[in-house]
Amino acid sequence: MDKPFKIPESVLVVIHTADRQVLLIERADRPGFWQSVTGSKDAVDEALVATARREVLEETGIAIGSAAVPLANLRDWRLSNVYDIYPVWRHRYAPGVTQNTEHVYGLRVPRDAAITLSPREHLRHEWLDWRAAADKCFSPSNAEAVLQLPRFL
Repeated sequence: MDKPFKIPESVLVVIHTADRQVLLIERADRPGFWQSVTGSKDAVDEALVATARREVLEETGIAIGSAAVPLANLRDWRLSNVYDIYPVWRHRYAPGVTQNTEHVYGLRVPRDAAITLSPREHLRHEWLDWRAAADKCFSPSNAEAVLQLPRFL
């Protein structure tokens, strides 16, 4: 059975500590490409907060809504980006779809939060100072989101 086309609406979740350390993860399909958690809605009517919770759990093993990371630690930064989908990934979308709308969230976690990567999606992770994290992001919209972190602390 063919996979359904991706929905061109996604979340970007900047995972950070109270002292502005930011978690970045390296893509398995593009080694050297570092990013925050990101992912598309599974259904058109899926709430963005549900998308954020699902993607964070799938990509890092962090359960939002747990005692260690309460749901209140996930904040909608009310920022969104519309960008051209990289040509290498356009085949995942319906023919003619060239742009995605990305909604930005922040998630504060304890510094000792256990990270369990999905090996299918990511190779390794790093905690970096927010400025260094922004410099390491391959995506300009991801870098810009990380640079907004001080506004939301």
